[in-house]
Amino acid sequence: MSSLVQSVDWLAIAPPAIAAVVGLVVLVADLFVDEARKPLLGRLSVAGLGAATLMLLPLLDADRSTFCLAADAGVCSYTADRFTLVIQLLVLGGAFLAALLSVTALKDERKRLPEGEYWFLFLSSAAGAALLPASRDLATLIVALEVASLPAFALVGLRHGDRRSAEAALKFFLSSVTATAVSLMGVSFVYAATGTLHLTLIAERIQDVDGQLHTLAQTGVVLTLVGFAFKTAAVPFHFWVPDTYVGAPLPIAAYLSVIGKAVGFSGLILVTVVALPSYADVWGPALAVLAALTMTVGNVGALRQQAARAYSAVRLLAWSSVGQAGYLLVPVAAAAYSGDAEKSIGSTLAYALMYGAVNLGAFAVAAVVGRAHRRNRVADYRGLYASSPLTALLMGFFLLCLAGLPPGVIGLFAKVTVFSAAVDAGLGWLAVVMAVNVVIALVYYLRWTALLFRAPEGEPVRHRPTAPLTAAIALTGVLGIVLSGAPQLVLRFTDTGLF
Repeated sequence: MSSLVQSVDWLAIAPPAIAAVVGLVVLVADLFVDEARKPLLGRLSVAGLGAATLMLLPLLDADRSTFCLAADAGVCSYTADRFTLVIQLLVLGGAFLAALLSVTALKDERKRLPEGEYWFLFLSSAAGAALLPASRDLATLIVALEVASLPAFALVGLRHGDRRSAEAALKFFLSSVTATAVSLMGVSFVYAATGTLHLTLIAERIQDVDGQLHTLAQTGVVLTLVGFAFKTAAVPFHFWVPDTYVGAPLPIAAYLSVIGKAVGFSGLILVTVVALPSYADVWGPALAVLAALTMTVGNVGALRQQAARAYSAVRLLAWSSVGQAGYLLVPVAAAAYSGDAEKSIGSTLAYALMYGAVNLGAFAVAAVVGRAHRRNRVADYRGLYASSPLTALLMGFFLLCLAGLPPGVIGLFAKVTVFSAAVDAGLGWLAVVMAVNVVIALVYYLRWTALLFRAPEGEPVRHRPTAPLTAAIALTGVLGIVLSGAPQLVLRFTDTGLF
């Protein structure tokens, strides 16, 4: 009789485990630390996220799996392969940068944000987000998704006495709960049709589903896709994004724009490409249409933002993130038509890394400007070069990367990679839609970039970034510049080994 006691590969699970353990330490320490020393919790959290990110290095050499079936050691619930490591780098590295923004935000809020609760929720969400890409069964996948999402609701509405923050949290909560309910129903249908929750076993068994269960399996596939479309902010499930980003503390908006998307897209890839490749004729066309709608609605929404409107800078970044989600969907849809699905998924990961670095950089600059201009309008960035030349240059670089223009070579490289994935898969019409949207996006990115270097109206406002904000801007700037000089490094790193 085989033993039910499993050995755990602690090295494989170290990155999410460290984030979770530090979160628990922060929660307990908050009970004993007086108000004057609360900033120590932030330093501990930043250090914990840095340590969790560094623990990815020992995992680079080989695939590691744990929590495997006793009857079949090749079927596991947790796998640390290259795909997992790329997403965990994006999640934990992005959370580290968002934590740097949070240190300053908590100081500026003057007790409107409770530090102990904030850091516990932040680390809990990061731990769930890091667990998700390693999940190889639907139960672990859904649990990780909710561990990443539930603390995020609270973080959005955590600011005391702010009606806008409460409304944003409620809208985010209702949309996400709906997505979870739909996903769970879809997962239950898939389980009923196949009798297993492990992704690789689902891929084998769903091809031979009994005729009476075929409709049930198809319905399960569609419902699961709809649930993850909410998580990725794909149109028409994007309505919560602008108000949530504006109402949330700025570091949480930055966190959702990158880590939230990484969670949604990694789950979507695992469900479609790994578990349901035989249903590519169902999810492939659906994702292609969603990609076209998402990039178009997102870019048109960003184009319509008025520079003088309150919070227009954050709102523009929110709509821009919806448009970027459309680009990220293109290679996932292409995987259904391509003979090399791994290459298509690599294109999505490459684009996600580029987007994560430069979008967090743009939010870091927005945090600097927001300290002097609480309403954070696009118009407030006029003349930034006159008062803070280096900050303005880096903001211009981040915006050009998002637009895909030199000197933001990494942005151009990522867009070409996604474009070629669509063309290679025979999705010429989607490539044309993407090309049109790239032109639309150029208008609002260049408009904002030009504003940075125009003469200021009146006396230039001095912007004094704190050390954590300076570190966040510097790290994202260096990363963007290095990758622009050697963009091929991204594709080498995102060779997923998922199949």
